[in-house]
Amino acid sequence: MKPSKRLMHLDFMLILILFILGSISIVAISSATYTSDSSYVEKQIGWYILGFLCMLSFLLFDLKILSQGRFLYLLYIVGILLLILVFVPGLGVKVKGAQQWIRIGSFQLQPSELMKLIFILLFGKVLAERSGFYGERLRDLGKLFILLVIPFLIILSQPDLGTALVFIAITVSMCWIAGMPRRWFLTGILTLVLSVGSVFTLYFTDHPFLQIILKDHQIKRIETFVNPAADPTGAGYQLTQAKIGIGSGSFLGKGWHQGTQVQGNWIPEPHNDFIFAVFAEEFGFLGASLVIVLFLLMIYRMIMIAFHAEDPFQRFVVTGVIGMISFQVIQNIGMTVGLLPITGLPLPFISYGGSSLVTQMIGIGFVLNVGIHQQRGLIF
Repeated sequence: MKPSKRLMHLDFMLILILFILGSISIVAISSATYTSDSSYVEKQIGWYILGFLCMLSFLLFDLKILSQGRFLYLLYIVGILLLILVFVPGLGVKVKGAQQWIRIGSFQLQPSELMKLIFILLFGKVLAERSGFYGERLRDLGKLFILLVIPFLIILSQPDLGTALVFIAITVSMCWIAGMPRRWFLTGILTLVLSVGSVFTLYFTDHPFLQIILKDHQIKRIETFVNPAADPTGAGYQLTQAKIGIGSGSFLGKGWHQGTQVQGNWIPEPHNDFIFAVFAEEFGFLGASLVIVLFLLMIYRMIMIAFHAEDPFQRFVVTGVIGMISFQVIQNIGMTVGLLPITGLPLPFISYGGSSLVTQMIGIGFVLNVGIHQQRGLIF
């Protein structure tokens, strides 16, 4: 297919959604840092420019080329080494008790974000090596398990439970499309329910075994989720203030730069994980609904691209990106309104941050790449 014809299949609706989410990000970060540091806006604009350049660069070649040979295995090893480097004294940087960053001059890189993309590509390659699911033989399942468990355990030990769970979401979404036997999913769901139920049972009974299997900050997050008002000036402070802000926004909101919770600095670091509360307070239920609708529309467009993908590898890659973004949206908004435990995951395309934003933009680049190589464009 000629390059000019490929551009005809470019999903301009998806790009438009990105521009709108980017505008919302700048507006929300401007309010969140209005009384503290206005440089965050300029930095976020810079990250968006870099993200768009990275995204557009993936339109210049066929993504299927990456599935050939052993290049992705080498890239996977490099990603694992970068994850380990965060523990090296003098190179790794600890932020809020988590060892997730590598300092490179004045720049900080979060290897776990890069590893998400590498994992999606390699996991998609392995699944695509056979038609349908990778098989029920122990050896086949073991290969998939090893690819997941190595980065999962390293990231979990940083500790970064939120990002580790993103890898689970990516794996589940890709295996579902690959045709994993449904009984495996039911077994996994049952195991998850029993595990979570056991943890909460230990918590409510104040059993000492909870101190063995969970760290103090993880127990604090359970306490915050169960009853944030029990410690309104401590662990539950940020969530309590965020919920007050969202509730006080009413239907139309208080107006840009007029949010009392935000401008009064009641919400700590609102430009990061709790950016949704900032936008909801100043633009109300209507603005918050717009954000959710935009994400739903984005996911719908990506599902359509995956549905029309030319080969299994492309379909798995797009599905992995869908799992990555969808889980982070659900988790971030859920924790902001108190429906899910706080994990520290940013809201895709809106929260401030370079590594996460560029990663998400490259992921969309993968999706657009698959879209332009399809024989027909999407019908809304």
